[in-house]
Amino acid sequence: MEIITRVVTRCFGQTNGELLVGDMPISALAHTYGTPCFVHHRTALDRQWERLRTCLPREFSIYYSVKANPALGLLRHFLQKGSGLEIASGGEFHLALRAGCSPDRIIFAGPGKTDAELEMVIKQNIGEIHVESTRELERVSSLSTRLGKTAGISLRINPSGDAQGGAMRMGGKPAAFGIDEEQMDAAVDLARRLPSLAIHGVHLFAGTQILDHTILLTQYRKGIEIGKRLSARVGRPIRTLDFGGGLGIPYFPQDQDLNLGELQLGLDRLMADVQHDPLLKGTRFIVEPGRFLVGEAGVYVTRVTDIKVSRGKRFVILDGGMHHHLAASGNLGQTIKRNFPIAALTKLGQPESPPVTVAGPLCTPLDTIGREVALPELAVGDLVGVFQAGAYTRSASPVGFLSHPTPPELLVAGGNVQVIRRRGTYDDLHADMV
Repeated sequence: MEIITRVVTRCFGQTNGELLVGDMPISALAHTYGTPCFVHHRTALDRQWERLRTCLPREFSIYYSVKANPALGLLRHFLQKGSGLEIASGGEFHLALRAGCSPDRIIFAGPGKTDAELEMVIKQNIGEIHVESTRELERVSSLSTRLGKTAGISLRINPSGDAQGGAMRMGGKPAAFGIDEEQMDAAVDLARRLPSLAIHGVHLFAGTQILDHTILLTQYRKGIEIGKRLSARVGRPIRTLDFGGGLGIPYFPQDQDLNLGELQLGLDRLMADVQHDPLLKGTRFIVEPGRFLVGEAGVYVTRVTDIKVSRGKRFVILDGGMHHHLAASGNLGQTIKRNFPIAALTKLGQPESPPVTVAGPLCTPLDTIGREVALPELAVGDLVGVFQAGAYTRSASPVGFLSHPTPPELLVAGGNVQVIRRRGTYDDLHADMV
């Protein structure tokens, strides 16, 4: 598959048909740390960070989206580069603090924040709470007043249909996310009347997994329009304008890389206009990439445990599956199952055998990682990997199903291997049981 060749070439490497991560052969990593596991290449993380930082104007700040992959080693890596963190739960707030992030560099979005979560972040002087309804405005105001604090808020706006786009559309339609654009003025007026609130700005998030730079630029223009409306309503330039995430990576044969060169040109033109607009004077612009920064840097490494034929159809059984990588099984939002990039990690470039079905170890037919996958001839013990596996894999999967110990995550730089998440034990499975 062409996409595997591209990813191996720019993010990893190979020698004699075996995947290299830094200076480490994948077979050596699998032997030392076991399978299944996730392996991340730090050089690939750095490459994506630098590409994005170069693309974005200086007025933009990057906030890594913790939900993409909350491993502390990754959070610390991006914090060292100057990133802030975007969270969506009290648990992610706790992780952000453990990673060493200052609370004022954390922003909190999500449609179902509890009072306990809000109280926790208000006490710690979080940078911004991105409010998703008028009821939440009232709750934040009440909690802040009781705590003797002033909460910095941004209004998350569900934009009109002209700003929608991406593989998963979050805006432009009825949604649990944000305040409808047509209700924004009333929400702003309410926020101005309520005590203990400081209106920082606006948050726009219309879609995710976007590979077309023109869609992103349309959304950014829409965000600027909404930001200017908010500035005019409050009578001063807003402090922050958060464009959300949405930057995608290719998973399937028809996917093309996001054109960062064209995105940069469009953003430069956009900022040239903004610089002369008094409604956005001094405004800081924010993007919240997650998948774009970590997705390509990761590979999910499994081992073949069995090969069988059932009624003329050939199956390859792995020791890992949808409990670690739900998206690869097609059960995380795919309407039609499409195969993620799957390869035999020590037989790259070898001739392909007739297509096989690649299945995981779980007792459900949903645990099918690939259908009609063209792979070289495999044997029990061979390593099979799923690429583009750095984001929304372990953290978005049913790791508790069938009580398998959780897989480790490794961060490799050159010949150095850092375990950023250890392998779970059987004792861990019972730790929360009473």
